[in-house]
Amino acid sequence: MSYNIKLLVGFIGTAILVTFISGLSYSISTGFAGFDGGLPFMIIAIIICSAAIYDFWDECVRKK
Repeated sequence: MSYNIKLLVGFIGTAILVTFISGLSYSISTGFAGFDGGLPFMIIAIIICSAAIYDFWDECVRKK
């Protein structure tokens, strides 16, 4: 796969994942669970999004 295609598809996939997880975390924290109930999920979501962004950078952006 060419570098530009890999970069574009990786960016779109990572952006969709981060947007979905962020929205899910926001809705849990502002909904019935409240901030205290949503805090553990928010911490896990931040770690997962960071790992996804790092994987995008490692696989698509960094030239090996």
